[in-house]
Amino acid sequence: MRLQGKIGVVTGGGRGIGEAIALALAAEGCSVAVAGRTQAQLEKVSAQIQKLGRESLPVVCDICDPGSVAALFRAVHDRWGRLDILVNAAGESHSDLLARLSFETWQRMLAVNLTGTFLCSQEALRLMLPRKSGRIINIGSTAAKIGFRYAGAYAAAKHGVLGLTRSMALETATSGITVNAVCPGWVDTEMVGKAVQTISSKTKMTAEQARDMLAADSPQKRIFAPEEIAFATVWLACDESRGITGQAIDVSGGQVMS
Repeated sequence: MRLQGKIGVVTGGGRGIGEAIALALAAEGCSVAVAGRTQAQLEKVSAQIQKLGRESLPVVCDICDPGSVAALFRAVHDRWGRLDILVNAAGESHSDLLARLSFETWQRMLAVNLTGTFLCSQEALRLMLPRKSGRIINIGSTAAKIGFRYAGAYAAAKHGVLGLTRSMALETATSGITVNAVCPGWVDTEMVGKAVQTISSKTKMTAEQARDMLAADSPQKRIFAPEEIAFATVWLACDESRGITGQAIDVSGGQVMS
């Protein structure tokens, strides 16, 4: 097991990509604190982790609130005394033209997708820097590298995540800490389900046609499984990946090549 004895935190760990990552880390020997907004979802994932023989801590956390984030990492330190891996997987999207986007929605997209990543990373670094060891993996998006119509606020926030990733990587380069991003294309999660509903409601497309349209963004013509994102994340979390930092690994079937 490549992560035997490691301690990890996964935000957005109660469902979707975050859930898949939390379980994949545990399968490699990592104890995991799963953080999110819904207690029942967190407890379900935590129970699955424990069935794998790992310790787990479900923590209700609002990543937009500095106090809530500080409490999360305090709970992790109180439980295990250290932190080895942080995966910022919490995220939220919204579909609308920028010309009619409300200021509140703009602020929400930045808060969840960018500010939350900053707050969690800052708290993680406070635990990692004294030990000169750690891995931070930010779940970005192909929208971190290219623009998307109807997703301007989300794309702006994810571009910010990529800039934050690269800056943190430089600041921690001599501290035994790596900071990277995984940038998925369309993944079979609740977020894609909402996108399909939005497309269907605004067009004459069936749900199947809407999914096919999203899948067509990738040269592989498919929507990706959460487990594929988890695989890339686990790889970046391993000791063997210590020479990789400041990178953004695309899992999009060639949608973005950079």
